[in-house]
Amino acid sequence: MNSKNTTLLALSSAFLMWLAWPPIPYTAPLLLIGMVPLLIAIKQISGSEKEKKGKRVFLTAGLTFLLWNTACIYWVYNAISAYNNAFVAFLISLIPYGLGALLMTFAFWLYYRLNRYTSKWLAYTGLISFWISMEYLHQTWDLAFPWMTLGNGFAASHQLIQWYEYTGIYGGSLWILISNILAFEAYQAFRTQTGYLKFRPLIVLVLVILIPVTCSLVRYANYEEKTLPVNVVTVQPNIDPYQKLGGISPQEQMRTLSSLSDSVGQVNTEYFIWPETAIPNYSDEERIRSNPDYVQLQDFLSKYKNGTLITGIESIKRYNEAKTISAKFDENSGIYYDNYNTAMQVENSANVQFYHKSKLVPGVEKMPFPTALAFLKPVFAQLGGTVSGWGWQDNPAVMYAQSGIGVAPVICYESLWGDWIGRSVKEGAQFIAIITNDGWWGNTSGKDQHLLYAKLRAIETRRWVVRSANTGISAFIDQKGNIVKQSKWWTRTALKADINLNSDLTFYVQNGDLIAKLFSLTAVLLALIIPYKKWVKKAP
Repeated sequence: MNSKNTTLLALSSAFLMWLAWPPIPYTAPLLLIGMVPLLIAIKQISGSEKEKKGKRVFLTAGLTFLLWNTACIYWVYNAISAYNNAFVAFLISLIPYGLGALLMTFAFWLYYRLNRYTSKWLAYTGLISFWISMEYLHQTWDLAFPWMTLGNGFAASHQLIQWYEYTGIYGGSLWILISNILAFEAYQAFRTQTGYLKFRPLIVLVLVILIPVTCSLVRYANYEEKTLPVNVVTVQPNIDPYQKLGGISPQEQMRTLSSLSDSVGQVNTEYFIWPETAIPNYSDEERIRSNPDYVQLQDFLSKYKNGTLITGIESIKRYNEAKTISAKFDENSGIYYDNYNTAMQVENSANVQFYHKSKLVPGVEKMPFPTALAFLKPVFAQLGGTVSGWGWQDNPAVMYAQSGIGVAPVICYESLWGDWIGRSVKEGAQFIAIITNDGWWGNTSGKDQHLLYAKLRAIETRRWVVRSANTGISAFIDQKGNIVKQSKWWTRTALKADINLNSDLTFYVQNGDLIAKLFSLTAVLLALIIPYKKWVKKAP
């Protein structure tokens, strides 16, 4: 074993995992064997006579995951540089590039450490537990960026993972990890065993791969939606995000949205979906009914008796005191306020509903750990900023129309959280409306990944997904994850479709990320073995 050999193995894993990742089509099954070269490298390091094996394992795994993460989400820099200078954008980009890779590397390092003190199969259980617990951590803490959760990797091959309606994406992570372990064992057996023992791990691997795939294909072929149609229009105004807040007047943007909607709207259209921040003016939520933009929306809807509009806006709430951790103080008016990235529902009545984007991009839209960093408020205020960025709400929402139809409003980045959306579905949402503005990323794979991940939400919840993207890709996705209609990139258009509502709850919706929680608990218990064996039992 030499460092050159293990480096090549690490690079091989990074390449295979990148090749398998969306939006590259038809390659997702490579995820089932993509980690095998890395496991071989770790085995070689563990069996060597060299010192500092733990450090070598950490660096080797770190190389794999840093390259893999960066290659798959290179486009993050585009999005961040839209609001920041190049140097700041680079620094913030290191969070998603490096932090996710660090957590993945830590999972493999813990596996190596556990393998020194326990049996091989208990160590494998540890690897699965450590990895999934790290993924779950990266979904739930204030530095969350769950884009590279392993289960997302099958988004382009949704026919193979229809069982996500039971497990969610963590079922996919579990499947990928088990398959890689068995593939590694098959490789080992081919090198060291004879007779039946030489082929036994391969047979088990084939079964572990084929059984879920077969069940999924059968479910895909036999799943039938209940017929409960609703006519929905989704609009893609394709307004350059760099001109949106100054180059084009709000009135002109509203006329564009209304005209596109009217071009495909029909008498029985019940929902119009406009994208994130479609209305660029800051709107006071308490005074929304006297806002000229709102009046213009009512004029548009008056043509559609049963019409309801969900649109993105930037809204403000004002307070006499700091009611939230995100509240900012305006010295000119002497009041506190929150500004929100908001989804607003308007109908042919005085009823208006708001939902505030809750899953905010760390470092860009929200300072991580704002409660802990609240003492820095005066410092940030002097610098013209805040420890909190945008305001948010603590729970998902359901927007109800006059007809009683429930919709789960989802704003951009939030579409990565299956459990969050599942809570809206559990509370009564019959379809999912994703509003986004993917133009900041440019014509990169980011916009394609974002679209494909929405298919996973459709399968998990068995709900139609209606996607309105300002400059990305708008689409209709059915309950099996099929993209029924979609727009082209950088095209001004509107699409319409009759979607089927669904009120049934999947096992995943009812139970959420159960797999992640169970393996996180297991990870804690197995991790405790390492210090116990090292210091209490004084294991060599």
